[in-house]
Amino acid sequence: MKAIVINAYGNEDVLNYVDVERPEPKADEILVKVHVAAVNPADWKIRDGMGERFGFKLPLILGGDIAGTIEAVGDGVEIFKKGDAVYGITVSSLSGGYAEYAVAKTDAIAPKPESITFEAAAAIPIAALTAWQAIFDLANLSSGQRILITGASGGVGSMAVQLAKAKGAIVIGTASGKNEQFVRDLGADEFVDYTQQPFEEVVKGVDVVFDTIGGDTSARAFQTLKKGGFLVSAPEPPSEEKARELGIQAAWVYCQPSAQQLAEINRLIEEGKLKVHIETVLPLTEVKKAHQLSQSGRTRGKIVLQVGA
Repeated sequence: MKAIVINAYGNEDVLNYVDVERPEPKADEILVKVHVAAVNPADWKIRDGMGERFGFKLPLILGGDIAGTIEAVGDGVEIFKKGDAVYGITVSSLSGGYAEYAVAKTDAIAPKPESITFEAAAAIPIAALTAWQAIFDLANLSSGQRILITGASGGVGSMAVQLAKAKGAIVIGTASGKNEQFVRDLGADEFVDYTQQPFEEVVKGVDVVFDTIGGDTSARAFQTLKKGGFLVSAPEPPSEEKARELGIQAAWVYCQPSAQQLAEINRLIEEGKLKVHIETVLPLTEVKKAHQLSQSGRTRGKIVLQVGA
């Protein structure tokens, strides 16, 4: 099968379009014929060297998000059959989505919602699950609470805005001014153009912060929380020392596959409460361009790769 393989860590030039052996599903796994794979920041971060720090073994096939049809099932799999349209998260970077076929565990896959395309489906799993686990599982966001979401126009941020709104929260989103209408259309009640003013000067006393940017943004986001509030960071663990100093809670969210949560996300999609914005669709052979676009940090929604039909 054709796949994008990295044999060394580095910039996008290490991404190679080559022939590799097709993986086979083990017990409780399924083999998916990949139609579309999504690009996530984790992909280029792993490629750039994070994979080495995490102890990943080369060669690697990147890509956690996939949408496609089931080609084969492993022993003991009864809930899926060949030909089913599904979406979800691959089993590991050794069988990633940047390939014609990928392996996934049954608890990381869900039926593709009939109302959306494969392109839209591929853009959902990691972004939506990261947002869900950040604001609901960790921060326990409830109706009527105020939440600040940084990077609200991005893949994860745009999902978080919609999920928080569906929960009945009051949502404040930050992004550049050109994305204001987009973020408001997602459901944000308030908007801060971070290029025009520091958000921490105008946002105060929120119950929850979900930071999708990291670095200095995460540090400044502490100032917007009320005492007893909760900050969740997606890019990196927030400062526990600063959290204790300010009397708030803080946590790092790392996406965990969950077929049960994907089923809840499916329900919101079918109810029209959760929509996906695709920044661009590129063929798998243009993965280098896709990584460059993702690293620019200026995309709206998700970048996806067309793999097969």
